[in-house]
Amino acid sequence: MQIELLDTFLDLVETRSFHRTADRMQITQSTVSARVLALEQAVGGRLFSRSRAGTQLTTEGLKFQAHARGLRHAWTEAQRSVAPAGSAAMTLRIGIQHDLAMGQFGQWLGSFRRAVPDCAFYIEPDYSIQMCQDVVKGALDFAILYSPQPLPDLHFVSLGEVSYRLVSSAGAARAALNPADYIRASFSPAFDAAHAQALPEMTATPVATGQNAAVAGLLSTFGGAGFVLETTAEAMVATGGFQIVTDVEPITQPVYAAMHQRHRPQRSYRRLVKGVQKHFPAR
Repeated sequence: MQIELLDTFLDLVETRSFHRTADRMQITQSTVSARVLALEQAVGGRLFSRSRAGTQLTTEGLKFQAHARGLRHAWTEAQRSVAPAGSAAMTLRIGIQHDLAMGQFGQWLGSFRRAVPDCAFYIEPDYSIQMCQDVVKGALDFAILYSPQPLPDLHFVSLGEVSYRLVSSAGAARAALNPADYIRASFSPAFDAAHAQALPEMTATPVATGQNAAVAGLLSTFGGAGFVLETTAEAMVATGGFQIVTDVEPITQPVYAAMHQRHRPQRSYRRLVKGVQKHFPAR
């Protein structure tokens, strides 16, 4: 079976529009139709019905959907299994939330290498939504992220929490905060909700960003206030230009591991989870 038939089917499941799938895949709408027809002939059943209400999966299409995801994932893994990995038996591709890619991850990688010593590792910093999609497709084997996405075939494990502290160049009191020079951090939906509750007066500010390094860089350049990782806050305070705002509580961000359901029972993946969990404080 041509793999582009599966890709087209799965994209059409998401868009429910031949036109949108054609745009997203940068092919013509007639090519989308031809691929769907070829796949239907291959599996021996009609997969979609089209009407004025849009494109819907048939009963056969609903049954085939899970198999299509599994076939696509297996194909991606098969391609990667034959890629050069030096002397290692295989390469594990691990995604990690941008804010965690610096600092702790050096220790985590040491744990990974001890847990699965016959593997090589490829590390890709990214955001939660993209990492979840990549795990489903098989482009990533394992991901450490902030925001689990409700996608089929994903399994999540709680790893622990990281803490963000509010630092300011104007002093250690909340009363000194100024919305005009406040850098609003937006690291995840959970963080945004906690931030809105803690500092409702700082939800509409001129500048916002989703990376710890960007918040710290902007503050170091222009001054002001914003939430940064606790380790970053300590380093900024040590320079003498910032103080921790003591009358605003830290915001904790849960951290999760994501993997494909088919990998959940495998010993190597359980070892990866345990290797990361031990670096978080016990709760």
